[in-house]
Amino acid sequence: MKMLSEIFIILWKCWFCFLTVFLILTIGIFWTYPLSFSQKTFPLAYKGIRLWAILIFYGSGFRLNLERNQELNPNQSYMFISNHTSGIDILVMAIIHPKHPIVFVAKEELSKVPIFGRIYKQICILVNRSDNTSKRRVFKLAKEKINLGNSIVIFPEGGVPDDTNIILDEFKDGAFAIATITDLPIAVYTIKGLKEMFPFSWRKGYPGTVEVKLLDIIETKELSLKDKDGLKEVCFQKILSELKSE
Repeated sequence: MKMLSEIFIILWKCWFCFLTVFLILTIGIFWTYPLSFSQKTFPLAYKGIRLWAILIFYGSGFRLNLERNQELNPNQSYMFISNHTSGIDILVMAIIHPKHPIVFVAKEELSKVPIFGRIYKQICILVNRSDNTSKRRVFKLAKEKINLGNSIVIFPEGGVPDDTNIILDEFKDGAFAIATITDLPIAVYTIKGLKEMFPFSWRKGYPGTVEVKLLDIIETKELSLKDKDGLKEVCFQKILSELKSE
């Protein structure tokens, strides 16, 4: 019975991979990529990103339950942050923000993936965390994107923790430094369920309902760069408390 279950899981993940690649070769190449070169057309490119995310997410059998205790201002840019437990987290963040074109700050390594890498480089701000020059460049590019009306998404953990027993990994500074420098409100989310539903193992996982909750929107206009550590700790505790409430 266990072997049969694992076969179904592998076939399901193969379907996910096929769907992802197919949509990159269609929506990614013919819609998102050509429209991403100009800020005037980036909102249209973002519609392609969202369609790609929606088709993969729902086409793979996932469902979404979104809870917000306050509404986002459609005319305001935000720093969106969340815990990071799966590659599906990226799809979730695009799906739940139809009125806020978002730019991800993401790891440089994925830009080397054939075809996908070219699209990825065009729609994300890439960072090499071991290179201080790269990190300074992120600040410059993030400011430019924010000034053009875009929002930023950063997973402060910097990646999915290798140890699945870690509820929430230590936060990096980037999201909080950018937010305080640019006066960007921080929208703090939790994403629950994906650690179990879509781990990196090919033999584990299942489609199900992902629970997403907007915990708070924290204003940063009265804050400066020296406040980033305190801000980071506040956001960390908010997310950790919600995750532990399970």
